[in-house]
Amino acid sequence: MDWLSNTFDAMQLALYENVVQPVVFGLGFGNLLEDAFDATGWLLLGLLQIAFILAGARLLEGRWPVEPVTDRAAVRDDVVYTLLHRLGLVRLAMFFSIEPLWDGMAGELRLAGLSTWQLDAIWPGVTDIAWVSLLLYLVVFDFVGYWLHRGQHHFKAWWALHSLHHSQRQMTMWSDNRTHLLDDVLVGTAFALLARLIGVEPGQFVAITVITQLHESLQHANARVGFGAVGERLLVSPRFHRLHHSIGIGHESGGKGTLGGHNFGVLLPVWDMLFGTSNFDHRFDPTGVRDQLPEEGGRDYGSGFWQQQWLGLRRLFASFGKAS
Repeated sequence: MDWLSNTFDAMQLALYENVVQPVVFGLGFGNLLEDAFDATGWLLLGLLQIAFILAGARLLEGRWPVEPVTDRAAVRDDVVYTLLHRLGLVRLAMFFSIEPLWDGMAGELRLAGLSTWQLDAIWPGVTDIAWVSLLLYLVVFDFVGYWLHRGQHHFKAWWALHSLHHSQRQMTMWSDNRTHLLDDVLVGTAFALLARLIGVEPGQFVAITVITQLHESLQHANARVGFGAVGERLLVSPRFHRLHHSIGIGHESGGKGTLGGHNFGVLLPVWDMLFGTSNFDHRFDPTGVRDQLPEEGGRDYGSGFWQQQWLGLRRLFASFGKAS
C-alpha cells in the first residue's frame, strides 16, 4: 500500500509541476496553487479511471456483449459526459460555485458549537483502523445513495432530470456519467454535506468516490456478466444494474407509467433486498425509458450534451404543471 501511495504521489507531483502549475500561472491564478495541486490528484485519478473504462470495454464488451452497438453517436455523447466528470471539469465548476457556500456553513456551525461527529470513532481501536473506517464509510454512503436514487425515481420533478441517465438505449461502460448537471448538483451536495456531518477525511472521500465510480462504470457495461447466485447478492453486477435500466422494470412500479422501479443499489444489493426493490431475474432486456418507444409517444431526449441538458430543464418545468 505504501508503494502504491508513493507512486501515485510521485505521478501527481510530476503532472502538477510539468502541466498544471504552468497553466495556472499562465492564467494568472497563482493564489490557487494549493487548490490546483489537489485538483491535479482528481485529474490523475480521472485519467486512471478512463484507462480502466477503455480496458474494461475492450475486454468485457468486446467478448461478451449483450447487444451490438448500432448507435455510436449516442455512445460518443456518453464519452463526452465521462470526460467532463472524470477529468474534474464538473467538480471544478462545483468548487467555484458551491464549495465556498459549504465552507461558510461549516464555519457557522462550528461557531455555534456544533462540531463534526466522527463516525469512525464509535469503536476506538477498531473503527479507527484505516481499512475498517473506509468500509464503514462506504456502507453509510451506499445506504444514503440508495435512498437518493429512489428519490430520483419517486419525485416527478427529480425524475424529469434523472430520466436523461435512463434514456441511453445503447448502455456501455461510458454511460454512468450521462446525467443532468442539476441532478449532479443535487446529489453532489447531499454527499458533500454527509461527508461533513460524519467526519469523512479528504483522503477517505477521494477513495470512496473512486471506488464507487469505478464500480458504477463496470455495472453499466454492455456485457452478459453476473456474479452468480451468491455474488449477485453481495455486490451489484452488470446484469443486476441492467435490469434497473430496463424499460418497464427499472423506472416503473405498480403498473405502466407509475414512477418507481427496482435495483437502486449503488454498490450493495442488500438495500434492495431489505426494502423490497430487488429483482434478480436472469435476463438482459432493452434499456431506455418507456416514453421513448414510438408506440408510447417517441419522446426525444436529445442528442449532444447541450440539447440533452436543455430538454432536461424543459421536462423539469413541465413536471410542475401538467403531466409530461
